[in-house]
Amino acid sequence: MDALPTATAAVLDRDGLQALIEALAARGFRVCGPVVRDAAIVYDEISGVADLPAGWTDRQAPGRYRLERRADQALFGFAAVPQAWKRFLHPPVETLWRVRQGEDGMLFSSAVETAPRYAFLGVRACDLRAIAIQDRVFCADDCRDDAYERRRRDAFIVALNCSEAGDTCFCVSMGTGPRAEGAFDLALTELLDASRHEFLVEVGSAAGEELLAGLPRRTATEPDRAAAASVVARTAGRMGRSLETAGLQELLESNPEHPRWDEVAERCLACANCTMVCPTCFCTTLEDHSDLSGGSAERVRLWDSCFTLDFSYIHGGSVRQTDKGRYRQWMTHKLATWFDQFGSSGCVGCGRCITWCPVGIDITEEAAAIRATPHIQGGDHG
Repeated sequence: MDALPTATAAVLDRDGLQALIEALAARGFRVCGPVVRDAAIVYDEISGVADLPAGWTDRQAPGRYRLERRADQALFGFAAVPQAWKRFLHPPVETLWRVRQGEDGMLFSSAVETAPRYAFLGVRACDLRAIAIQDRVFCADDCRDDAYERRRRDAFIVALNCSEAGDTCFCVSMGTGPRAEGAFDLALTELLDASRHEFLVEVGSAAGEELLAGLPRRTATEPDRAAAASVVARTAGRMGRSLETAGLQELLESNPEHPRWDEVAERCLACANCTMVCPTCFCTTLEDHSDLSGGSAERVRLWDSCFTLDFSYIHGGSVRQTDKGRYRQWMTHKLATWFDQFGSSGCVGCGRCITWCPVGIDITEEAAAIRATPHIQGGDHG
C-alpha cells in the first residue's frame, strides 16, 4: 500500500475533533455521523464526539451482523454500516413537489427549495466512491436531478481512511479503498495506541483548508504520516472477501443461461434487501397523492428495486417474472452493464449486500462460481 499523499495535513486530538463538529454546525451544516441505535451502528445527526460509537465494533458475515465491545475507545473502529450516505443525498421517500389551491390560484413548492445542507463525518472510501457514482447518475446533463444536485453541491464531506475491514468487505478488489480518494473536503485517519488517540487530517478542498485553519491542531510529522499509512495498509490486508474483476463484464454478459442463476434463484427471497442497502442502487417509483377535497396534491418519489415484480411492469405484465431473471438483472447490471451506462462498475466492495441478505447470498461467491464453470449460451434474458 502506497504512503498517504503529501497534501496539507495536521493532527487533531479528541477536543479538536469536537471543535471540527462544532465549527461545521456553526456554519449552518446539519452534521451527521455514526451513532449506536437499534443494536447497530448507523448514520444520524450528531452534536459532538460524545455521540460517536466509542469502543464499539461490528462483526459481519453473510446474513449476519452484531455489535461487540472493543478493547479500546476507537471512534471509527467498525466496518460499513447498514445504510450508506445515499439516504441523505437520495432519500428513500421524498416529496418532489406540492401544489395547493390558494386564494389567488395554485401555489407550487418543490423539494429543491428546502434541501438541507449536510456535513458528513466519517465517509469511508467505498462510500466516497459510491457518492461519486451517484453523482454521475443524478448530475448528468441529460437526466439531472435538481434536488440531489443541490444537496450534493452543498455537502461538506469529512472522509475516513478505514481502520477496520469486515468479513464481507472487498473494496481492495474494486479499487475503491480502504484509503479515501476523490472529492472530499477533509479526510481523517484515526491514530490510536497506548500512548495517544489522535486523528491525522488531510485537506482535500479550499473549504476544508479554511475550516481546518480555525481548529486547535498541530502540524503532522513524518511519523504521523507513517502511522496513518500503516493503518490503511493493515486494513487492506484484512479484507474478508475478494472479487476477480478481470474480464468480469464479458463473463457475465456471455453467460445469461448459466446454471448458477437457477441455483441462486432457489435461495433468493427477492426481498430487495441488497438493493436497499447498496450505496449505488438508484431505482425509484413515483406516486401522486391528493386530498379528498381536491385542494392539494403532491408527487412522492420512493426507492424501488429491480427485485420487485412491479418494477418491470409494462402494459401486459412484468418483464422479469422470475427470481432468476431479477437476480441476474441486478448482478449483471451492477458488475457489467453499469460500465456501458456510467463508465465504471456499480459495485464499490462495501459488502452490505452480503451481510444484509437474509439467506447470506454472496455476490463474490456467485461471480466466482460462474467464472469457474463458464456456460456460454444465448437465450431468454427475462
